[in-house]
Amino acid sequence: MKHPLKATVRGTLLATAVLLAPFAGAADKLGSADASMLKDIAEANIAEVETGKIALEKSSNGEIKSFAQMMVDDHSKGLSDAKALASAKGVDLPAGPSVKHKAVALELKALKGDTFDSRYVKQAGVGDHEATEKLLKKTQAQAKDADLKALAEKMLPVVQGHLEHAQQLAAKK
Repeated sequence: MKHPLKATVRGTLLATAVLLAPFAGAADKLGSADASMLKDIAEANIAEVETGKIALEKSSNGEIKSFAQMMVDDHSKGLSDAKALASAKGVDLPAGPSVKHKAVALELKALKGDTFDSRYVKQAGVGDHEATEKLLKKTQAQAKDADLKALAEKMLPVVQGHLEHAQQLAAKK
């Protein structure tokens, strides 16, 4: 007769292996420069989720709300991917937005109407995505770790799509 605890442990191990399969070569620790880039990628995703949630609450513009929901959804996925890699590589990621992004969030919360929409699109839409695109390209070019490079390669087209969408929204403002 099989022991139920052994089956549970076996199932847990199998599930863990399946979740970490994309990072099969990830057992190596990241160097400090790579760890820093991974932390920056996580912070960028955290910031986009946070500002997206603010826009969902504050904006009355349907296009802005749609963009904000896409930011929350896509950057939550990006953050999840960054967390999985960080876990596999033994890197501690920030739990919340950086000081800079906390200040931006406070500024956005104080704004209303078209002023809010315009600032959100320019800052979180265009500005932050330009910075994240630059970060991801730098990571692809300079990271030593193949898994980190693969993560940047996976995220780059999504961020570029967001940037293009934000630029279109900004042109309407």
